[in-house]
Amino acid sequence: MPFAPRILSNEALQDLGIGAKETIAAIQDTLRKKADGSFITTPKSVIQPGDGRYTMTTLSSGAVTVVKCVSVCPENPTRDLPSIMGAIMVLDAETGACLAVMDAEWITGIRTAGLSAVAAKEMADPASETISFVGCGVQARTHLELFAQLFPLRRIRAYGRGQANIDRLCGMAREMGLEAEHAQSPEAALDDADIVVTSITLTYTGAPFLDARRLKPTAFAAITDIAKPWLPESLDMFKMVVVDDLEQELSMPSPMVPAEQISGDLMTLVDGKVAMQDGPRALMFRGIAAGDYALAAKVWETVERSSH
Repeated sequence: MPFAPRILSNEALQDLGIGAKETIAAIQDTLRKKADGSFITTPKSVIQPGDGRYTMTTLSSGAVTVVKCVSVCPENPTRDLPSIMGAIMVLDAETGACLAVMDAEWITGIRTAGLSAVAAKEMADPASETISFVGCGVQARTHLELFAQLFPLRRIRAYGRGQANIDRLCGMAREMGLEAEHAQSPEAALDDADIVVTSITLTYTGAPFLDARRLKPTAFAAITDIAKPWLPESLDMFKMVVVDDLEQELSMPSPMVPAEQISGDLMTLVDGKVAMQDGPRALMFRGIAAGDYALAAKVWETVERSSH
């Protein structure tokens, strides 16, 4: 009898109610398995057509096998489409049977925010009240959703190019009972912020404009855009830098920061092997398959449990 995979839309994934604690626990567990060799990934593949678009694929395997393919298309908002679109397949690791096909937007957003949250739990001020967003799209919204469950946030600041995204993010924050302010400049976004999340669309063009020297000593920055918006000469202000995967970062032709500035990666952070340093701290990451796997596997586990 032919096997029919489950088809799960972004709306169906959101309706599963997977929260911050479950997301963080799933990612931490996957990182530990990667560290001990019981979880396998391949390097990320990227295609850049040269017009600002790019397509990425990841492949990972543990209890299930997860394949993700997404495209980042900066012009999509003008078409009333998300800038990140694609699909995730979950396969039976033993037989290769396709168990599910999922929309990639929600999982990509939540897994990115989840990776940031794993680091923030260790590196950010637990009393953080002010969070600033540079880039106000889906990544900003998913970070706000998770971080509001982890910190006693009182206000957000939003800085970006798209007014519609700024309005949507601020509206979301107000619905959560938070103050929301449209920052009129990059400096206004950074000044006195406890947490900063940068998630500009990666077009690989445009000059950097964020100055880390404006951050207060206890600030934590979740830098999801490979540090493209940050002035390179200011990055040495970060006294503690954690990357998502140290081996991957050291193999990159254009490192985000010098190797000697990197304190460790998410795997060593989760294992308690990274020493905390005073001064501004940052997670800088390119994205790793472990995050996609953790969320996709958690979704499949939740769907399976609810169907029995």
